Amino acid sequence: MSSSRKQPHVLVISYPAQGHINPMLQFCKRLVAKGIKTTFATTFNFIKTAHIDLNSTLITLETFSDGFDDNLPDQFVPPDVYFPKLREAGPKSLSGLVQKLDGVITTLVYDGFLPWALDVAKQFELKGAAFFTQTCAVNNIYYHINRNLLQVPLSNSVVSLPGLPQLENSETPSFVNQFDLFPAVFDLVVDQFDNVDQADWVLYTSFYELEEEVIDWMKKLWHVRTIGPTLPSMYLDKRLKDDQDYCVNLLKPKSIECMNWLHNKPKRSVVYLSFGSLTQPRPEQMKEIIHGLSDGGFTFLWVVKSPEEDTVPKEFVDGRSKKGLVVSWCQQLEVLAHESIGCFVTHCGLNSVFEAICLGVPMVAMPQWSDQTTNAKYVEDVWGVGVRAKPGADGIVTGRVLDARIREVMEGEKSIEIKKNAIKWRDLAREATEEGGSSDKNINQFVEELKLRT
Repeated sequence: MSSSRKQPHVLVISYPAQGHINPMLQFCKRLVAKGIKTTFATTFNFIKTAHIDLNSTLITLETFSDGFDDNLPDQFVPPDVYFPKLREAGPKSLSGLVQKLDGVITTLVYDGFLPWALDVAKQFELKGAAFFTQTCAVNNIYYHINRNLLQVPLSNSVVSLPGLPQLENSETPSFVNQFDLFPAVFDLVVDQFDNVDQADWVLYTSFYELEEEVIDWMKKLWHVRTIGPTLPSMYLDKRLKDDQDYCVNLLKPKSIECMNWLHNKPKRSVVYLSFGSLTQPRPEQMKEIIHGLSDGGFTFLWVVKSPEEDTVPKEFVDGRSKKGLVVSWCQQLEVLAHESIGCFVTHCGLNSVFEAICLGVPMVAMPQWSDQTTNAKYVEDVWGVGVRAKPGADGIVTGRVLDARIREVMEGEKSIEIKKNAIKWRDLAREATEEGGSSDKNINQFVEELKLRT
């Protein structure tokens, strides 16, 4: 199937997780705004269990199979079962989707977690763009492991790689420093780079100013384009007037309750806590967080997913407490943008970090797993927009340590520099997406290359 003499039409396929789908859909919105027809696809099983609303966009929605289409919504499949089945079923299903769209698609933008999609693209003579939803720094580590340039288990006490600061072993992703605990996921993240040299483009959700050194190094290897931060436009450059939120909802947010509660709080007085959509701190850690917040000097808004809500004092859940409010879910962008928020206690998932950076909110980092440990290193030591609440030998951050780190960000001497850095990076993030900014230029160049190559 030849793609010559066609109008560019991009098929974007995502791994079925909110942290992947959100940034990829935001990129789709940017392409549509530049006049590129765009179709987005993720697994049928995700579409069945979540809600993706593309009615306000011109993006077409399709699905492909991960081999578990008949699973119940809450049916857990362990990684060592899920990933091989996805690798088996995914290429066949994607090939069927491309054939269904025969004569339409010219370029495939694929999630880095799905490297087999590039093989499908080449089979159908499509251009292929790898899309990575983790930082350039984290993927630099995975790349070096893939090419046997960094050995695991890690033999030295520090890791030194081009474009990165020196990292202690514990500051590498958990899939690296504890690779034997997550063998299936280790293979997934490292195998992203098996065939990346064949990709026509390599896209990152970061922005150039945030990771200049490692991006310059990667440009020597691939046709790299940074196209982020991938937040709704109204929180950045405000050029896409209808782009006010993400299009994916896994849980129903308590927006009215959160906003009503925040409206009555002084500026920069509230600590917001959330540990993402996938994980929740273990029970021992939850107890310490409760102690730290209850004994601390700040009001707080804390996202605790059901049924873990039962582990926190009821007065925090039912709104009776003047000290804090616990909700099962919220519109995080809306919360972070509120003037009452003073800092964000976060697991350091990249989307959360980007949201805090783009809205100028200082962070207290409490990474749980995956790339979060490396992101937390950058939050404190590279970007200077927060501090880390480090665990003890038992892996638990004590309530006393958490309270001390919150105070450091909210009112300590160090808070002045942190807040200044937060505003600096906020402004740079917005500039990157504005007309003529680094990410805007990269998207424009990508669009022009799409047109030239079709």
